[in-house]
Amino acid sequence: MRLTLRRAVAALLVPVIGLVSLTVGAAPAGAADFYDPPSPLPAGSPGDIIRHQEARFFLDPAKLVPAPARVQRILYRSTDTHGNPVAVSGTVLTPTVPWTGPGVRPIIGYAAGTQGLGDQCAPSKALAMGQEYEGPFLAGLLSRGYGIAITDYEGLGTPGVHTYVNRKAEAYAVLDAIRAAQRLPEAGLPAGGPVALAGYSQGGGASAAAAELQGSYAPELDLKAAYAGAPPADLAAVAENLDGHYAVGFLMFAVAAINYAYPELDIPAVLNDRGRALQQQVESECTGDAILKHAFTRTADLTADGRPITAYLGEEPYASAVAEQRIGTIPPKAPVLVLHSGLDDIVPYAQGREMARDWCAEGAAVRFETLAAPTHVGGAVAAYPLAYAWLDGRLHGAPATTNCGDF
Repeated sequence: MRLTLRRAVAALLVPVIGLVSLTVGAAPAGAADFYDPPSPLPAGSPGDIIRHQEARFFLDPAKLVPAPARVQRILYRSTDTHGNPVAVSGTVLTPTVPWTGPGVRPIIGYAAGTQGLGDQCAPSKALAMGQEYEGPFLAGLLSRGYGIAITDYEGLGTPGVHTYVNRKAEAYAVLDAIRAAQRLPEAGLPAGGPVALAGYSQGGGASAAAAELQGSYAPELDLKAAYAGAPPADLAAVAENLDGHYAVGFLMFAVAAINYAYPELDIPAVLNDRGRALQQQVESECTGDAILKHAFTRTADLTADGRPITAYLGEEPYASAVAEQRIGTIPPKAPVLVLHSGLDDIVPYAQGREMARDWCAEGAAVRFETLAAPTHVGGAVAAYPLAYAWLDGRLHGAPATTNCGDF
Protein backbone atom coordinates (compact mmCIF):
# COMPACT_ATOMS: atom_id res chain seq x y z
CA MET A 1 0.00 0.00 0.00
CA ARG A 2 2.80 2.39 0.91
CA LEU A 3 4.61 1.75 -2.40
CA THR A 4 1.37 2.22 -4.36
CA LEU A 5 0.71 5.54 -2.62
CA ARG A 6 4.30 6.67 -3.21
CA ARG A 7 4.08 5.94 -6.92
CA ALA A 8 0.69 7.62 -7.19
CA VAL A 9 1.86 10.81 -5.52
CA ALA A 10 5.08 10.86 -7.48
CA ALA A 11 3.17 10.37 -10.72
CA LEU A 12 1.06 13.40 -9.86
CA LEU A 13 4.13 15.46 -9.01
CA VAL A 14 6.14 14.79 -12.16
CA PRO A 15 3.85 16.65 -14.59
CA VAL A 16 3.76 19.60 -12.21
CA ILE A 17 7.50 19.90 -11.93
CA GLY A 18 8.13 20.13 -15.62
CA LEU A 19 11.78 20.95 -15.07
CA VAL A 20 12.43 17.27 -14.41
CA SER A 21 13.51 15.07 -17.30
CA LEU A 22 11.06 12.24 -17.89
CA THR A 23 13.55 9.80 -19.40
CA VAL A 24 12.83 6.66 -17.38
CA GLY A 25 13.20 2.95 -17.70
CA ALA A 26 15.71 2.91 -20.56
CA ALA A 27 18.77 0.73 -20.26
CA PRO A 28 21.95 2.78 -19.70
CA ALA A 29 23.62 3.67 -22.96
CA GLY A 30 26.96 1.99 -23.37
CA ALA A 31 30.07 4.11 -23.68
CA ALA A 32 31.66 1.97 -26.39
CA ASP A 33 30.95 4.59 -29.05
CA PHE A 34 31.52 8.32 -29.47
CA TYR A 35 31.55 8.71 -25.68
CA ASP A 36 34.24 6.10 -25.10
CA PRO A 37 37.53 8.04 -24.78
CA PRO A 38 40.87 6.64 -25.95
CA SER A 39 43.10 5.23 -23.24
CA PRO A 40 45.43 6.77 -22.49
CA LEU A 41 44.07 10.19 -23.36
CA PRO A 42 46.00 11.95 -26.11
CA ALA A 43 48.43 14.60 -24.94
CA GLY A 44 47.02 18.06 -24.71
CA SER A 45 45.58 20.78 -22.52
CA PRO A 46 42.20 21.29 -20.84
CA GLY A 47 39.67 22.22 -23.50
CA ASP A 48 41.41 20.41 -26.33
CA ILE A 49 39.09 18.49 -28.65
CA ILE A 50 39.52 14.70 -28.62
CA ARG A 51 36.82 14.08 -31.23
CA HIS A 52 33.72 15.70 -32.63
CA GLN A 53 30.83 14.95 -34.97
CA GLU A 54 27.82 16.70 -36.43
CA ALA A 55 24.69 16.24 -34.34
CA ARG A 56 21.10 17.44 -34.05
CA PHE A 57 19.14 19.44 -31.49
CA PHE A 58 15.36 19.20 -31.56
CA LEU A 59 12.96 21.21 -29.45
CA ASP A 60 10.30 18.48 -29.35
CA PRO A 61 10.29 14.69 -28.81
CA ALA A 62 8.67 14.13 -32.21
CA LYS A 63 11.76 15.73 -33.76
CA LEU A 64 9.65 18.06 -35.86
CA VAL A 65 11.17 21.34 -34.64
CA PRO A 66 14.95 21.60 -35.03
CA ALA A 67 16.69 24.27 -33.01
CA PRO A 68 18.00 27.23 -35.04
CA ALA A 69 21.63 26.17 -34.82
CA ARG A 70 24.45 24.12 -36.29
CA VAL A 71 25.31 21.40 -33.82
CA GLN A 72 28.55 19.65 -32.99
CA ARG A 73 28.85 16.90 -30.39
CA ILE A 74 32.28 17.04 -28.74
CA LEU A 75 34.57 14.95 -26.56
CA TYR A 76 37.17 17.15 -24.90
CA ARG A 77 39.86 17.16 -22.24
CA SER A 78 39.00 18.49 -18.81
CA THR A 79 40.12 18.05 -15.20
CA ASP A 80 38.58 16.03 -12.38
CA THR A 81 38.19 16.91 -8.71
CA HIS A 82 41.77 15.98 -7.90
CA GLY A 83 43.47 17.67 -10.84
CA ASN A 84 43.73 14.65 -13.11
CA PRO A 85 42.93 14.82 -16.85
CA VAL A 86 39.59 13.35 -17.87
CA ALA A 87 37.50 13.21 -21.03
CA VAL A 88 34.13 14.98 -20.95
CA SER A 89 31.44 15.12 -23.63
CA GLY A 90 29.23 18.02 -24.60
CA THR A 91 27.58 20.01 -27.37
CA VAL A 92 28.50 23.19 -29.22
CA LEU A 93 25.68 25.23 -30.78
CA THR A 94 26.29 27.88 -33.42
CA PRO A 95 23.15 29.96 -34.07
CA THR A 96 21.89 30.42 -37.61
CA VAL A 97 21.03 34.06 -36.90
CA PRO A 98 23.75 36.72 -37.09
CA TRP A 99 25.23 38.41 -34.04
CA THR A 100 24.07 42.04 -34.06
CA GLY A 101 25.74 43.22 -30.87
CA PRO A 102 29.15 44.85 -30.47
CA GLY A 103 32.30 42.98 -31.41
CA VAL A 104 32.39 39.28 -32.18
CA ARG A 105 29.77 36.66 -31.31
CA PRO A 106 29.86 35.75 -27.58
CA ILE A 107 29.78 32.19 -26.28
CA ILE A 108 27.60 31.16 -23.34
CA GLY A 109 28.97 28.30 -21.25
CA TYR A 110 25.68 26.65 -20.30
CA ALA A 111 25.53 24.36 -17.26
CA ALA A 112 22.55 22.01 -17.40
CA GLY A 113 20.29 21.34 -14.45
CA THR A 114 19.84 17.89 -12.92
CA GLN A 115 19.69 15.22 -15.62
CA GLY A 116 20.52 12.13 -13.55
CA LEU A 117 23.55 9.85 -13.37
CA GLY A 118 22.90 7.31 -16.12
CA ASP A 119 24.83 7.71 -19.37
CA GLN A 120 21.53 7.90 -21.25
CA CYS A 121 20.70 11.10 -19.34
CA ALA A 122 23.52 13.19 -20.85
CA PRO A 123 22.31 16.57 -22.19
CA SER A 124 23.97 15.88 -25.57
CA LYS A 125 21.76 12.80 -25.94
CA ALA A 126 18.62 14.55 -24.70
CA LEU A 127 19.17 17.42 -27.14
CA ALA A 128 19.36 14.99 -30.05
CA MET A 129 16.15 13.25 -28.94
CA GLY A 130 14.19 16.47 -28.40
CA GLN A 131 13.87 15.64 -24.70
CA GLU A 132 16.07 18.27 -23.07
CA TYR A 133 13.79 20.18 -20.71
CA GLU A 134 16.03 23.27 -20.88
CA GLY A 135 15.69 23.37 -24.66
CA PRO A 136 13.35 26.42 -24.61
CA PHE A 137 15.87 28.49 -22.63
CA LEU A 138 18.68 27.43 -24.97
CA ALA A 139 16.52 28.36 -27.96
CA GLY A 140 16.09 31.81 -26.46
CA LEU A 141 19.85 32.24 -26.22
CA LEU A 142 20.27 31.09 -29.82
CA SER A 143 17.65 33.59 -31.02
CA ARG A 144 19.80 36.33 -29.48
CA GLY A 145 22.79 35.22 -31.54
CA TYR A 146 24.85 33.60 -28.79
CA GLY A 147 27.04 30.59 -29.39
CA ILE A 148 26.54 27.98 -26.68
CA ALA A 149 28.86 25.37 -25.17
CA ILE A 150 26.95 22.79 -23.10
CA THR A 151 28.91 20.30 -21.04
CA ASP A 152 27.62 16.85 -20.16
CA TYR A 153 29.80 17.03 -17.03
CA GLU A 154 32.26 14.35 -15.95
CA GLY A 155 30.88 10.81 -16.15
CA LEU A 156 27.55 11.68 -17.77
CA GLY A 157 27.74 9.85 -21.09
CA THR A 158 31.41 9.04 -20.61
CA PRO A 159 32.67 6.19 -18.38
CA GLY A 160 32.55 6.56 -14.62
CA VAL A 161 29.93 7.98 -12.26
CA HIS A 162 28.77 11.53 -12.93
CA THR A 163 30.27 13.85 -10.31
CA TYR A 164 26.93 15.45 -9.48
CA VAL A 165 27.09 18.79 -7.62
CA ASN A 166 30.85 18.44 -7.27
CA ARG A 167 32.20 21.99 -7.24
CA LYS A 168 35.55 21.61 -8.98
CA ALA A 169 34.66 18.90 -11.50
CA GLU A 170 31.57 20.77 -12.67
CA ALA A 171 33.29 24.14 -12.85
CA TYR A 172 36.19 22.74 -14.85
CA ALA A 173 33.84 20.92 -17.24
CA VAL A 174 31.89 24.13 -17.89
CA LEU A 175 35.00 26.26 -18.47
CA ASP A 176 36.69 23.66 -20.64
CA ALA A 177 33.56 23.32 -22.79
CA ILE A 178 33.95 27.02 -23.64
CA ARG A 179 37.61 26.47 -24.47
CA ALA A 180 36.64 23.53 -26.67
CA ALA A 181 34.04 25.61 -28.51
CA GLN A 182 36.65 28.29 -29.16
CA ARG A 183 39.08 25.68 -30.55
CA LEU A 184 36.61 23.84 -32.80
CA PRO A 185 36.97 25.20 -36.37
CA GLU A 186 33.70 23.57 -37.46
CA ALA A 187 31.76 25.67 -34.95
CA GLY A 188 32.96 28.93 -36.48
CA LEU A 189 33.00 30.67 -33.11
CA PRO A 190 35.56 33.30 -32.05
CA ALA A 191 38.74 31.96 -30.48
CA GLY A 192 39.14 34.76 -27.96
CA GLY A 193 35.84 36.61 -27.82
CA PRO A 194 33.60 37.46 -24.87
CA VAL A 195 32.03 34.64 -22.87
CA ALA A 196 29.43 34.27 -20.15
CA LEU A 197 28.15 31.53 -17.85
CA ALA A 198 24.59 30.46 -17.15
CA GLY A 199 22.70 27.71 -15.37
CA TYR A 200 19.86 26.86 -13.00
CA SER A 201 19.64 24.35 -10.13
CA GLN A 202 22.57 21.92 -10.49
CA GLY A 203 23.53 24.17 -13.39
CA GLY A 204 23.24 27.23 -11.16
CA GLY A 205 25.76 25.68 -8.80
CA ALA A 206 28.04 24.72 -11.68
CA SER A 207 27.81 28.22 -13.17
CA ALA A 208 28.54 29.79 -9.78
CA ALA A 209 31.48 27.44 -9.18
CA ALA A 210 32.85 28.18 -12.65
CA ALA A 211 32.56 31.92 -11.96
CA GLU A 212 34.56 31.43 -8.75
CA LEU A 213 37.29 29.30 -10.29
CA GLN A 214 37.62 30.95 -13.70
CA GLY A 215 40.27 33.39 -12.51
CA SER A 216 42.61 30.62 -11.40
CA TYR A 217 41.66 27.83 -13.82
CA ALA A 218 40.86 29.63 -17.09
CA PRO A 219 42.12 33.21 -16.73
CA GLU A 220 42.46 33.65 -20.49
CA LEU A 221 38.70 33.53 -20.96
CA ASP A 222 37.17 36.99 -21.43
CA LEU A 223 34.39 36.39 -18.92
CA LYS A 224 31.84 39.21 -18.96
CA ALA A 225 29.08 37.87 -16.74
CA ALA A 226 27.52 34.88 -15.04
CA TYR A 227 23.97 33.90 -14.15
CA ALA A 228 23.36 31.37 -11.36
CA GLY A 229 19.79 30.33 -10.63
CA ALA A 230 18.82 28.47 -7.43
CA PRO A 231 22.39 27.29 -6.78
CA PRO A 232 22.95 24.37 -4.38
CA ALA A 233 25.84 26.19 -2.70
CA ASP A 234 25.73 24.37 0.65
CA LEU A 235 25.18 20.65 0.16
CA ALA A 236 24.55 20.00 3.83
CA ALA A 237 21.60 22.41 3.80
CA VAL A 238 20.29 20.94 0.55
CA ALA A 239 20.58 17.40 1.90
CA GLU A 240 18.66 18.31 5.04
CA ASN A 241 15.82 19.61 2.89
CA LEU A 242 15.74 16.61 0.56
CA ASP A 243 15.70 13.77 3.09
CA GLY A 244 12.24 12.19 2.90
CA HIS A 245 11.29 14.61 0.10
CA TYR A 246 9.77 13.65 -3.24
CA ALA A 247 13.16 14.55 -4.76
CA VAL A 248 15.23 12.54 -2.25
CA GLY A 249 16.64 10.69 -5.26
CA PHE A 250 18.70 13.80 -5.96
CA LEU A 251 20.30 13.39 -2.53
CA MET A 252 21.18 9.83 -3.48
CA PHE A 253 22.68 11.13 -6.74
CA ALA A 254 24.98 13.26 -4.58
CA VAL A 255 25.84 10.32 -2.32
CA ALA A 256 26.85 8.20 -5.31
CA ALA A 257 28.83 11.09 -6.81
CA ILE A 258 30.72 11.83 -3.59
CA ASN A 259 31.51 8.14 -3.21
CA TYR A 260 32.96 8.06 -6.73
CA ALA A 261 35.02 11.24 -6.34
CA TYR A 262 36.22 10.36 -2.81
CA PRO A 263 36.45 6.55 -2.66
CA GLU A 264 38.55 6.78 0.49
CA LEU A 265 35.37 7.78 2.37
CA ASP A 266 33.97 4.26 1.79
CA ILE A 267 30.39 5.52 1.97
CA PRO A 268 28.91 2.05 1.30
CA ALA A 269 30.30 0.98 4.67
CA VAL A 270 27.74 3.16 6.49
CA LEU A 271 24.83 1.90 4.37
CA ASN A 272 22.74 -1.19 4.92
CA ASP A 273 21.90 -3.64 2.14
CA ARG A 274 18.97 -1.54 0.95
CA GLY A 275 21.09 1.61 0.98
CA ARG A 276 23.91 0.03 -1.01
CA ALA A 277 21.45 -1.35 -3.55
CA LEU A 278 19.79 2.05 -3.94
CA GLN A 279 23.13 3.81 -4.35
CA GLN A 280 24.05 1.45 -7.17
CA GLN A 281 20.60 1.78 -8.69
CA VAL A 282 20.65 5.57 -8.96
CA GLU A 283 23.95 5.43 -10.85
CA SER A 284 21.96 4.31 -13.91
CA GLU A 285 18.91 6.54 -13.45
CA CYS A 286 17.68 9.88 -14.80
CA THR A 287 15.74 12.50 -12.85
CA GLY A 288 12.35 11.05 -13.71
CA ASP A 289 13.44 7.65 -12.40
CA ALA A 290 14.65 9.21 -9.17
CA ILE A 291 11.28 10.78 -8.46
CA LEU A 292 9.05 7.94 -9.60
CA LYS A 293 11.03 5.20 -7.86
CA HIS A 294 12.39 6.80 -4.69
CA ALA A 295 10.03 9.61 -3.66
CA PHE A 296 9.70 10.12 0.12
CA THR A 297 12.40 7.59 1.02
CA ARG A 298 13.95 8.42 4.38
CA THR A 299 17.69 7.91 4.50
CA ALA A 300 17.52 6.62 8.08
CA ASP A 301 16.11 3.48 6.46
CA LEU A 302 19.24 3.18 4.31
CA THR A 303 22.03 3.27 6.92
CA ALA A 304 23.46 0.48 9.02
CA ASP A 305 22.99 2.35 12.31
CA GLY A 306 19.60 3.91 11.53
CA ARG A 307 20.84 7.47 11.48
CA PRO A 308 19.93 9.66 8.50
CA ILE A 309 22.67 10.36 6.00
CA THR A 310 22.50 14.03 6.98
CA ALA A 311 23.75 13.10 10.47
CA TYR A 312 27.07 12.05 8.98
CA LEU A 313 27.71 15.29 7.09
CA GLY A 314 29.02 17.13 10.13
CA GLU A 315 31.39 14.31 11.04
CA GLU A 316 34.81 13.53 9.63
CA PRO A 317 35.85 12.35 7.18
CA TYR A 318 32.62 13.30 5.42
CA ALA A 319 32.47 16.90 6.67
CA SER A 320 35.67 17.89 4.87
CA ALA A 321 34.50 16.46 1.55
CA VAL A 322 31.17 18.27 1.86
CA ALA A 323 32.94 21.51 2.80
CA GLU A 324 35.01 21.30 -0.39
CA GLN A 325 31.77 21.65 -2.37
CA ARG A 326 30.79 24.92 -0.65
CA ILE A 327 30.31 27.77 -3.15
CA GLY A 328 30.78 31.36 -2.05
CA THR A 329 34.34 31.28 -0.75
CA ILE A 330 36.07 32.95 -3.73
CA PRO A 331 34.82 36.24 -5.26
CA PRO A 332 34.11 35.95 -9.00
CA LYS A 333 35.96 38.44 -11.17
CA ALA A 334 32.93 39.02 -13.42
CA PRO A 335 29.55 40.37 -12.28
CA VAL A 336 27.07 37.67 -11.27
CA LEU A 337 23.28 37.58 -11.19
CA VAL A 338 21.85 35.18 -8.60
CA LEU A 339 18.14 34.39 -8.80
CA HIS A 340 16.30 32.25 -6.26
CA SER A 341 12.66 31.76 -5.42
CA GLY A 342 11.77 32.38 -1.81
CA LEU A 343 9.33 29.48 -2.24
CA ASP A 344 11.85 26.98 -3.66
CA ASP A 345 10.89 23.50 -2.48
CA ILE A 346 14.08 21.67 -3.53
CA VAL A 347 17.12 23.96 -3.19
CA PRO A 348 16.76 26.04 -0.01
CA TYR A 349 16.51 29.78 -0.61
CA ALA A 350 18.52 30.82 2.46
CA GLN A 351 21.71 29.04 1.43
CA GLY A 352 21.54 30.53 -2.10
CA ARG A 353 21.19 34.01 -0.62
CA GLU A 354 24.06 33.32 1.77
CA MET A 355 26.33 32.45 -1.17
CA ALA A 356 25.53 35.81 -2.76
CA ARG A 357 26.10 37.62 0.55
CA ASP A 358 29.45 35.89 0.99
CA TRP A 359 30.52 37.04 -2.46
CA CYS A 360 29.46 40.58 -1.67
CA ALA A 361 31.51 40.55 1.53
CA GLU A 362 34.51 39.46 -0.54
CA GLY A 363 34.12 42.40 -2.93
CA ALA A 364 32.39 40.72 -5.88
CA ALA A 365 29.85 42.51 -8.08
CA VAL A 366 26.61 40.67 -7.33
CA ARG A 367 22.96 41.25 -8.06
CA PHE A 368 20.59 39.05 -6.08
CA GLU A 369 16.87 38.87 -6.78
CA THR A 370 14.22 37.02 -4.80
CA LEU A 371 11.60 35.44 -7.04
CA ALA A 372 8.02 34.97 -5.87
CA ALA A 373 7.18 32.01 -8.09
CA PRO A 374 6.26 28.89 -6.10
CA THR A 375 8.41 25.74 -6.33
CA HIS A 376 11.83 25.11 -7.76
CA VAL A 377 10.46 24.69 -11.25
CA GLY A 378 8.34 27.81 -11.02
CA GLY A 379 11.46 29.74 -10.10
CA ALA A 380 13.25 28.45 -13.20
CA VAL A 381 10.53 29.74 -15.52
CA ALA A 382 10.23 33.06 -13.67
CA ALA A 383 13.99 33.50 -13.99
CA TYR A 384 14.03 33.35 -17.80
CA PRO A 385 13.40 37.03 -18.61
CA LEU A 386 15.69 38.31 -15.85
CA ALA A 387 18.50 35.99 -16.92
CA TYR A 388 18.15 36.99 -20.58
CA ALA A 389 18.16 40.68 -19.68
CA TRP A 390 21.26 40.30 -17.49
CA LEU A 391 23.25 38.42 -20.11
CA ASP A 392 22.11 40.77 -22.89
CA GLY A 393 23.13 43.80 -20.88
CA ARG A 394 26.61 42.58 -20.04
CA LEU A 395 27.32 41.20 -23.51
CA HIS A 396 26.12 44.39 -25.18
CA GLY A 397 28.42 46.47 -23.00
CA ALA A 398 26.03 47.91 -20.39
CA PRO A 399 27.50 48.26 -16.89
CA ALA A 400 26.26 45.84 -14.23
CA THR A 401 24.03 47.11 -11.46
CA THR A 402 24.59 45.42 -8.11
CA ASN A 403 22.64 45.42 -4.85
CA CYS A 404 25.08 44.14 -2.24
CA GLY A 405 23.89 45.20 1.21
CA ASP A 406 20.24 45.25 0.18
CA PHE A 407 19.40 41.56 0.55
